[in-house]
Amino acid sequence: MSLRPLPGRRSVLRGSLAASAALTLPVAAGAAPALALSGRPRAGWGVQTGDVTTDSGLVWVRSDRPARMIVETAATPSFRNARRRLGPLLGADSDFTGTTRLHGLPAGEQIHYRVLLADPDDPRRTGEPVTGTFRTASATRRDGVRLVWSGDLAGQGWGINPELGGYRIYRAMAALDPDFFLCSGDNIYADGPLAGSAPLPGGRTWRNVTTEEKAKVAETLAEFRGNFRYNLLDDNLRRFNAQVPSVVQWDDHEVTNNWYPGEILGDARYTEKDVDVLAARARRAFSEYFPISTLRRPNGRVHRVQRHGPLLDVFVLDMRTYRDANSPDAQTADAQGILGREQLEWLKRELARSRAVWKVIAADMPLGLVVPDTTDGEPDFEAVAQGDPGAPLGRELQIAELLRFVKHRRITGTVWLTADVHHTSAQHYDPSRAAFKDFAPFWEFVSGPLNAGAFPASALDGTFGPDRVFVKAPATANVSPADGYQFFGEVDIDGDSGELTVRLREQDGTVLFTKVLQPGRVGQ
Repeated sequence: MSLRPLPGRRSVLRGSLAASAALTLPVAAGAAPALALSGRPRAGWGVQTGDVTTDSGLVWVRSDRPARMIVETAATPSFRNARRRLGPLLGADSDFTGTTRLHGLPAGEQIHYRVLLADPDDPRRTGEPVTGTFRTASATRRDGVRLVWSGDLAGQGWGINPELGGYRIYRAMAALDPDFFLCSGDNIYADGPLAGSAPLPGGRTWRNVTTEEKAKVAETLAEFRGNFRYNLLDDNLRRFNAQVPSVVQWDDHEVTNNWYPGEILGDARYTEKDVDVLAARARRAFSEYFPISTLRRPNGRVHRVQRHGPLLDVFVLDMRTYRDANSPDAQTADAQGILGREQLEWLKRELARSRAVWKVIAADMPLGLVVPDTTDGEPDFEAVAQGDPGAPLGRELQIAELLRFVKHRRITGTVWLTADVHHTSAQHYDPSRAAFKDFAPFWEFVSGPLNAGAFPASALDGTFGPDRVFVKAPATANVSPADGYQFFGEVDIDGDSGELTVRLREQDGTVLFTKVLQPGRVGQ
């Protein structure tokens, strides 16, 4: 299957976005002093868009001071006949971040936008505009859909290393011109302080960009906010955000390693031991730094459906907020599970009503890969599987209920995408190999990390009959990005045939594994 021709936004990146690169650098990273001292608001952390549909999208920005957010949109990068939308006032209560929802956009079209920040006391005083572009979802099948996905950014002590070009993987993802990026969690490592340098094998040295907020584990709201700001110091990420919309979910490291509701930490690095307190602060910072349509509503939530035209619905899960406590996970009844009852029923409902050809289930943790949790010294488990290949136990009971539902309702085109385990692999699940047999075959694809330590392949649990047909992982733990093993995945849905092609790729874009799936099947 050939890639569709790149649209005209390549010229936008070479033009307005690239030309304004110096204007989008935060002051701490070397912004022009004249602009920094001008007294006009600056959008030094770039722009990003999220949760884009056929006719809408969210635009995000952060100011360096109180400002009114203004967004102009147009069909061309010249911004002729631009439409202006007044956004919110940005202030200290949101760490000077804000989003503006764009409505009434044409389907399947390239949208060019620019964000201006105006002095709230003098609207004529605006900062330098920051530009971006994105493509709305198509209302017809013929245009096809392409997404990339991965997770795990700046983990295990490996942050922005200018000597290696920073977060280089974002360049390779941008080159594919995806319709959107699915970030499968661990957008930050709030529990992972960064030192200025770290030793590498062979006498080499890794050097990090450092900030005050990354010098310790995050506990305060300001420290969580600083962790999100840290990643936006990277040029590659800011440029990527300006051209590729995101669909973002969270996992554990947005708060602390392997957390669950109600947990009391024994980690001596923390003065605040109540995980629920930390999670509330982290969730607020998370909602401020990403354009997520459901989070700013009353009782906002991370789980949601992103509909991308007739070809694709993405079911974004939250496998963190509603889970029960990590444990040996061998119980024979588990009403809470990893999703919670309310989210499970929501997912079943939305899958049943979906009319999309393909239904991507975006999970922040894998199903059949064993992920231990030994943070308290006990042999507990962090994900779904617990290594017992027999009948479903613990959190597997909830997944078994979901898989049974998909089979009996004859829901076609389900594909699972995930990250978390810091290697890349493809697993095919089949009842003929499984202890639990009342489900239809399906595929699960794993990618990541984006810029974090890479780890050996996880063990498989035979309950749902996984067969790992491909894996690439290091032989030792916490291999740095300087030594490779950084991965992302691509999903390309052809508008004519409806075929879905998954490609697992390395940091430079090299294809490691390809699988083509046919539409209209309950299991394959």
